[in-house]
Amino acid sequence: MSAQLRVTAAGPLVSVQDAGRFGFARFGVTASGPMDRLAYRAANAALGNRLDAAAIEVSLGGLRLDCLAGPISLAVAGAGFIVETDQAFGSWQVLTLAAGQSLTLRRGPWGSWCYLAVAGELKAPLWLGSHATHGSSGKGGGLVTAGMDLQIESPRVVGPDRALPCPVFARPRHRLHVTLGPQDRCFAPETLQAFLSSSFSLTAAGNRMGVRLAGPDIAPNVALTMPSEPIARGSVQVAGDGVATLLLADHQTTGGYPKIATVLDCDLDAAAQLRPHDAIGFTALTPAEAVARARLYAASTESYLAALAAAVTPLSS
Repeated sequence: MSAQLRVTAAGPLVSVQDAGRFGFARFGVTASGPMDRLAYRAANAALGNRLDAAAIEVSLGGLRLDCLAGPISLAVAGAGFIVETDQAFGSWQVLTLAAGQSLTLRRGPWGSWCYLAVAGELKAPLWLGSHATHGSSGKGGGLVTAGMDLQIESPRVVGPDRALPCPVFARPRHRLHVTLGPQDRCFAPETLQAFLSSSFSLTAAGNRMGVRLAGPDIAPNVALTMPSEPIARGSVQVAGDGVATLLLADHQTTGGYPKIATVLDCDLDAAAQLRPHDAIGFTALTPAEAVARARLYAASTESYLAALAAAVTPLSS
């Protein structure tokens, strides 16, 4: 058996994503994967899927689907989008579509990225063993565009249709925790103080690779002659003009600009849900404080995801 969904409208950067493409950074291939990994995993958990199953990442441009063959259960998690079928809901929902019904996801009061998971196997291309789509190249599961038909093998109906709890740690976060460096030595003490004590805002110059920040000049005080080195997701990279960029899911794998700080990985999902012009600030932690915070976040998220999966009742397969 299979179900089929036709894409009748899709905004920019709507794509198929799985958990990511790991082990290829030495070849210049970034991991990609979802911008908000918690919301992506929550949508899958709410259907009883594997947590790394392929799903659809929806940008602020929204998505509209027609169900050509069903029924099929879906879960929506992530930003506070509006979900419309025969009635309107907020996101963080499990619902079932029958043949002939339509589903619309459109931007709501908060957040930037929403995830649509399907109860079944979303058929999509693989690249280097992963469905994760690299935004600028389109390699992987691919961009989702109007006119496409999405095929779901072994569709299931699960119950009950319900609202999902949206935990506070899934909301956008305007204060991000960082560890300084690895090139904090390239900045004057007063520049480091300005970085930690000032408010920045996200500019409209952003995509899945990263987002430029507007704020005080935090230019390095050394010549930009450092060799290129590996870059981590969450790096705050500063070019010679003193403008900082927060690197995200599709970040380059190497770079030669100094990194003033690195945002804790456990803050990045909430950071990805910020919108252009939102304000952010940075708080520095010691390595020990960062490890403790990461462990607490991991325990909280694993408990939350387990509770979502435990609430799933298979109704058909």
